[in-house]
Amino acid sequence: MKKQLIIAIAREYGSGGHEIGKILAEKFGIAFYDRNILDHMFEGEDKTQEIMKQYEEKPFNPFLSRRVRGHTNSLEENLALMQFNFIKKKAKSGESFVIIGRCAESVLAHYKNAVKIYIRGNQKSKVYRVMKIYGLDEKEANNKIKRHDQSRARYHNKYSVEKWGDAKGYDICVNSSCLGIEKTADLLEDYVNMRKEIME
Repeated sequence: MKKQLIIAIAREYGSGGHEIGKILAEKFGIAFYDRNILDHMFEGEDKTQEIMKQYEEKPFNPFLSRRVRGHTNSLEENLALMQFNFIKKKAKSGESFVIIGRCAESVLAHYKNAVKIYIRGNQKSKVYRVMKIYGLDEKEANNKIKRHDQSRARYHNKYSVEKWGDAKGYDICVNSSCLGIEKTADLLEDYVNMRKEIME
């Protein structure tokens, strides 16, 4: 019986963390979860999927939400908790998978077979990547990166013990700008394989 393997990836916007995650999923032949997590959570409910996508991985607005007897009317918060439960359920089932973002390194903190990775990049490299992918100028790319990273940090810091990007919350942190996407994925593949050797 194969050992369970979970790879939880947090990433800076423009670092290529999403692409690296897909490469690792292919290398290890395991499932890949990112925004498609909503497709699995609300299978067959296309309209619900579309509505929920605008609230996914977003920090809730305290001025537009209220809590009564432990329950909240915040769609952002309710969706976050639903996703955390989905991730835990998948982990508990014994499935192997790569999960991008969604505080997975914190949600799965006590899983011995979960490898927690943080991927960052040099600003210049991230700006170039975002400019190329989205056809933006330098200023627009910088603003997009800043906006997304601030949103991710607020979301993560609300639900996690460790701060977003703090090395204490991850097993390994890597700068993808140093080696590029493919070689960073190769490096992480080697690390995960070494970890697999000592997994229970």
